[in-house]
Amino acid sequence: MRIRILYHDHCFDGAASAAFFSRFMQGVFHPNAKFAFTGMMHKASQMFEPELFDGDENAIVDFKYSSNPHLTWWFDHHQSAFLTPEDAEHYRQDTSGRKLYDPSFKSCTLFISTVAKNKYGFEASDLDQLVHWANIIDGAQYADAKAAVEMAAPAMKLTLVIEGSKGSEMVQKIILWMQHRTLEEIVAEPEVEKLFDTLYQRHLASVDLIQSRAHQDNGVVYFDLTGCDLEGYSKFIPYYLFPDSTYTVSVSPSSFRTKISVGSNPWAPQEPRHNLATICERYGGGGHPRVGAISFPPGELEKARAVAAEIIEELKR
Repeated sequence: MRIRILYHDHCFDGAASAAFFSRFMQGVFHPNAKFAFTGMMHKASQMFEPELFDGDENAIVDFKYSSNPHLTWWFDHHQSAFLTPEDAEHYRQDTSGRKLYDPSFKSCTLFISTVAKNKYGFEASDLDQLVHWANIIDGAQYADAKAAVEMAAPAMKLTLVIEGSKGSEMVQKIILWMQHRTLEEIVAEPEVEKLFDTLYQRHLASVDLIQSRAHQDNGVVYFDLTGCDLEGYSKFIPYYLFPDSTYTVSVSPSSFRTKISVGSNPWAPQEPRHNLATICERYGGGGHPRVGAISFPPGELEKARAVAAEIIEELKR
C-alpha cells in the first residue's frame, strides 16, 4: 500500500498535519503502508495536475480541495478552501466521510487529531506536543510578539527551518521525524541545527530590513521587499516593531510568484474588525479571517502594489 500525501509546504502546521495523518493511517487502516509526500505552495494559477495523485490512496492535508476522483482523504481548516464553486459543490456531494473541513480549528493538525480520536478511536499521546505547538503556531497564540520573533522554543526554531529551507527535502525529513520524535530531538539533529543557525542570522537581518522599509499609517503597517532576496520572513516582525499596529500589508516578489501578505496583530490594542480572508478572496487569494495572502504571477509587481494600496485604504477605514 502506497499513500501519497499532499501537504502545505514550508508550513509547520502543514508538516505536522502530514506527520499526524501518516500515524493515523498506519494506526487505523494500513500498518505497513509506504508514504510519499508532495509539498504544495499557493500560486496564481493553482492547479492539481492528475499525476500528483499516484498512490493507492491519496490525501491532501492543510491545503485546498481537489475534485480529482483519485483523492481519497482531505482535511483543511482554511476559510478559502476551494479553488472554484464547482469544487465546493463537489465536496458537498461527497459521501465518503473522508473529506473533512472545519474552519473553526486554528490548526489542521488539531483538526485531524480530533477527528481521528472521536470518529476512529485513534490516539497518539506521544504526538501531543506536536499537536499543541501546531495549534499555537498556526493560530498565532504566542504570549507576545517577543516570544514569536525571538524564537527561544524548539518548536519556533523548527518553524524557521521549515519555512526557510530551500526545496522540500528538509521539510520531508522533518515530517518523518515528527511521526516518532520530540521537537527537542529534531532540533538537535546536526543538519537542522546548522540550517537554523544560518536562517536565524537571516531572520535577524530581516528584522532590520523590515524596520528600514516599513511605515505605519492609521494602524496599518506597510512595506515592500522588492529587490531584497528575501523569499520569506516571520509574519510577527511588524508587530514586534510596531506593537500599536492593527494590520500589516506587504509585497514580496519571489521566484514563483508576486505575493501580497495581509495580517492582523494578535496583540492589537484594538480588536481587528476586517475578515482578511474575505478581502483576499476578492483578488483571487484567501486564508483565515485574521491572516491572508494573494499570489500573482512573477513580474506582476505593479499590479500587486496597486492591490496592496486598495487593501490598505480599506483597512484604514
